[in-house]
Amino acid sequence: MNPNIMFTNAAKDYIKKVLEKNKGVAFRLSVKKTGCSGYSYFPAVVEQINPADFLIELDGLKILVDPLWLHLFNGLQVDYLEEEKSGLKQKRLQFNNPNESSRCGCGESFHIE
Repeated sequence: MNPNIMFTNAAKDYIKKVLEKNKGVAFRLSVKKTGCSGYSYFPAVVEQINPADFLIELDGLKILVDPLWLHLFNGLQVDYLEEEKSGLKQKRLQFNNPNESSRCGCGESFHIE
């Protein structure tokens, strides 16, 4: 399966900076079973590529996805946001996934039917 995952320019720029700062070779996009709704996104910088991972090369970036989770990411859009909440500036990746059927009240976890 070749998932259709889209990254905005802001997300790509942010990921490039994070990789450079942390001396990573790739950016892993995965999920963990957690939270009140079932899954949470778990992005991470990695120092080596697992040959079993699905590799997406995008504008010089290497994005890795565990084949176990490919079906969850089909149609996923990843964006980068800078928001101010309660006087604090927050920087984060935002995941817009058409496969999500619901999210928990705090927005940290999601459910897929």
